[in-house]
Amino acid sequence: MKNYNLPDKNGYFGDFGGCFVPELMQPVLQKLATAYQKFSHDKKFQQELNQLYRNYANRPSPLYFAENLTKKLGGAKIYLKREDLNHTGAHKINNCIGQGLLAKRMKKKKLIAETGAGQHGVATATVAAYYGMSCDVYMGARDINSQKPNVYRMKILGANVIPVTQGQGTLKDAVDAALSAYINEPDAYYLLGSVVGPHPYPTMVRNFQKIIGEEMEKQILQLEGRLPDSIIACVGGGSNGLGAFYNFIQKTKVELIAVEPAGQGEKSERHGLSLATGKKNILHGFKTLVLQDKNGKIKESYSAASGLDYPGVSPELAYLKEIGRIKLAQINDKQAVTGFVELSRTEGIIPALETAHAVAYAINYAKKLAKNKIIVVNLSGRGDKDVENVYENLIG
Repeated sequence: MKNYNLPDKNGYFGDFGGCFVPELMQPVLQKLATAYQKFSHDKKFQQELNQLYRNYANRPSPLYFAENLTKKLGGAKIYLKREDLNHTGAHKINNCIGQGLLAKRMKKKKLIAETGAGQHGVATATVAAYYGMSCDVYMGARDINSQKPNVYRMKILGANVIPVTQGQGTLKDAVDAALSAYINEPDAYYLLGSVVGPHPYPTMVRNFQKIIGEEMEKQILQLEGRLPDSIIACVGGGSNGLGAFYNFIQKTKVELIAVEPAGQGEKSERHGLSLATGKKNILHGFKTLVLQDKNGKIKESYSAASGLDYPGVSPELAYLKEIGRIKLAQINDKQAVTGFVELSRTEGIIPALETAHAVAYAINYAKKLAKNKIIVVNLSGRGDKDVENVYENLIG
């Protein structure tokens, strides 16, 4: 695959993406796209961004050889890209620092955000505190109950955490509420957390997250002298996955594996398998693969991992699936918990429950591969937020 250069000027990745928003919001998003285009080519902006990545976010994150796990499984070498060691504990800070800096250059005084697992909310509240901005974070009521540590962190950082009780009270509903707030308050800055939403958000978030794969390539070449055979990442909206994959899209010998949440199983209808089972539809201002019924109505998603509980997916990942560049995989709740515990007890690293989906797939996959194969798992977040929920509700 050569000359991969998407999206087009209208924010499309093939047939996916675009901008489907009320007329009132169109000039707001156009202004955002123009500002991003300007500052993404501004040397001072990039210098400040890189300095913040180094000295604030703690980049580069290490590429860690999981020697104990590799020996136990007896198959492929497993490396972990340690995004869990970033400031705030996940990959989310990469995007929030970038968009926060953009908001600052646009002279915005307030950030609006949505969050599921709470990691994006914490990262947004963090940069709001750093940049001296006020912050409203919309979070589903169900997620507030299961992710209490992150709710406390957001409040301590000064954010206003707004419960969303409509619908399931999960990530989709939080996005709905945040978008509505943005429409009513267009002078604020909506700091969207994943590679979803109307143009230019999927491109902006991808570009702030692609540092993951860029670092990964340099590190694996230093450690192994060659590229990995496979890169594995969990996918809900898809920002950590696309951040890990993007630098390798044109390196077609590297297998890119997107692990979706199977929840209670595909046949149960309680899952988040948007890439595997979704159909083309409009969701949150963009066209993508969406879980829907036979009448085209958007169906509820489900995952024990709040950050993966979303009925759509990145338009770019939908396109990469359509052209056959990514391989799809799925892990259910029970398997994810097994991966969560296995990594904790073998390597002393507690992953986020979202990340545990990728870990669980990598464990199963590595066993089947020869010892000279190399797998890199994007360890997108740490599991502090999940330990109470997993220990009390999911183990056993």
